[in-house]
Amino acid sequence: MERLNQTSRVSEFILLGLSSLPEDQKPLFILFLIIYLVTITGNLLIILAIHSDSQLQTPMYFFLSFLSFIDICFTTTIVPRMLVNFLSHKTISYAGCLTQMYFTYALGNTDSWLLVVMAFDRYVAICDPFHYVTIMSHHRCVLLVAFSCSLPHFHSLLHTLLLNQLTFCNSNVVHHFFCDINPLLKLSCSSIFVNDLTIKTEGLVFWVTPFLCIVFSYVQILVAVLRIPSAAGKRKAFSTCGSHFTVVILFYGSIFYVYLQPLSSYTVQDQVATIVYTVLTSMLNPFIYSLRNKDMKRGLGKLMGRRKT
Repeated sequence: MERLNQTSRVSEFILLGLSSLPEDQKPLFILFLIIYLVTITGNLLIILAIHSDSQLQTPMYFFLSFLSFIDICFTTTIVPRMLVNFLSHKTISYAGCLTQMYFTYALGNTDSWLLVVMAFDRYVAICDPFHYVTIMSHHRCVLLVAFSCSLPHFHSLLHTLLLNQLTFCNSNVVHHFFCDINPLLKLSCSSIFVNDLTIKTEGLVFWVTPFLCIVFSYVQILVAVLRIPSAAGKRKAFSTCGSHFTVVILFYGSIFYVYLQPLSSYTVQDQVATIVYTVLTSMLNPFIYSLRNKDMKRGLGKLMGRRKT
């Protein structure tokens, strides 16, 4: 472990990654390279299928295409750096570390708010179907996406600027595979009271509010679905929401496990849960949304058929 003297300032960090054993580096490189390629390919196919099929030009798929695009960007802020670390040096500059943290939180929270927008879309479609076209107009959909993409940047900027005020002078070894806020705070030799308070107040509100909005939407959807008299109608309503709800559980379950705990209890084991929301969810989204969705299957089939001809 690299130690720095008390008078020097950290100019770079060392990301220990998932394992420090030399024999683990190549297998991990191959594993995450495959995951990254599958993520990029799957999400690109979703975007291309939606934009090439006129029958998929609806608000639900409009939001899904943006979710796929954000997933590509989100994964790209983390996995390429991991791949470099597996095969070569594990260092990252101070500025590079803060930049990675900024975009990780900005894009991760954009994912979160897009899931809220998608839940609202399903709520309107099922609970107020006669006014769906009016409520979910193209103009309103664009505004919802713009809101989801812009608001998280203010949240991320706040935490990045607060972290930049800290002094790192004892150690520069980060026990993580990317620049996450909790491992970085544990390295600070100055007071982290303001950072910790901000995480527990503004951060908690910013993370929990989208989840509560989604829960509220699905409670209303559940009540509306239970009132549908036909079993076929209930199955159709549940099938349109099942994929989205699966993604919500994976995404928020792992986030709450990692971040809703005291900083002192943050351990290396939390990396597994972090992988779920930073890497695996983005890879699984195309499969979750396409395997249980007949419209997406048809759109992907058309896209593949067009590519062969």
